[in-house]
Amino acid sequence: MGIFERFLSVWVALAILAGIGLGLVAPDAVGVLAGWQVASVNLVVAVLIWAMIYPMMVAVDFGAIRDVGKKPKGLIVTLAVNWLIKPFTMAALAVLFFDHIYAGLISAEDADQYIAGLVLLGAAPCTAMVFVWSQLTRGDPAYTLVQVSVNDLVMVVLFAPIVALLLGVTDIVVPWETLLLSVLLYVVIPLGAGWITRRSIIARAHDAAAVDSFTARLKPWSIIGLLATVVLLFAFQAGTIVSQPMLIVLIAIPIVLQSYGIFALAYGAAWAWRVPHAVAAPCAMIGTSNFFELAVAVAIGLFGLTSGAARATVVGVLVEVPVMLSLVAIANRTRERFPA
Repeated sequence: MGIFERFLSVWVALAILAGIGLGLVAPDAVGVLAGWQVASVNLVVAVLIWAMIYPMMVAVDFGAIRDVGKKPKGLIVTLAVNWLIKPFTMAALAVLFFDHIYAGLISAEDADQYIAGLVLLGAAPCTAMVFVWSQLTRGDPAYTLVQVSVNDLVMVVLFAPIVALLLGVTDIVVPWETLLLSVLLYVVIPLGAGWITRRSIIARAHDAAAVDSFTARLKPWSIIGLLATVVLLFAFQAGTIVSQPMLIVLIAIPIVLQSYGIFALAYGAAWAWRVPHAVAAPCAMIGTSNFFELAVAVAIGLFGLTSGAARATVVGVLVEVPVMLSLVAIANRTRERFPA
């Protein structure tokens, strides 16, 4: 891991503080940035989100899907946890905490927003960062690529209907046009652009390694895009955060519980099915971590930059790396319990 990935939670924390400071010191300038919108999409944030997503999509090789049939167990665990379990347990935890446990602490309107943000996190399993967790657990890189590639294709089809179903259950009216447009802008189009770019690079260089070199050059821009987005989101919400300092902790609790619970379920299922550790660890990591760039993007598109939903998804960014690093440590300590 590079210094940015290893200490991502630190940079995000600093970005949050910078955003709050900016919102308090220069509220007029922040207001101008917030007003640069077209169809509820902030133009500045849209550019930053593209900077985050595009390098990840270039790194995905969909041609590897033909290798799925060689080791189906890990992929089955990944897909079952990601799409049959995780979105619904996250929604259940969100409703439990915000509609019941936190009932006397948070208003019903705000609770609905935070529930929506957590639903978006739960329905957006991770992509690119999974390669990092796989490497740290000595995972099979080829199989991890298959898992991520298939998961991305499934996400294009299932993300929108699952989110709409779960948000409807929690009595939030979902504008289908906005939701589908967000998926188109932040999943389908980047996937297509990444595929075209990848093919073009390989055609010119005649070497797939050139793709790694290309994405490595873009990685700093992806990190900058993430941090700048966090700065803006917290700048837009500075007043609310300063007046409710415990809010971040309250949002983080169900996210952390979900992360450890889903990891235990996926990792345990892989162990019971005698999946090799090099496949079991990455498949559990994919189910546990989140594609928070997509969740943030859709939260912004659906509910706006200053919404509680957007705030909840950004909290997911803050807790993601430290939680995942602790799970990497658990996976490495239990390696001998799995078949080779």
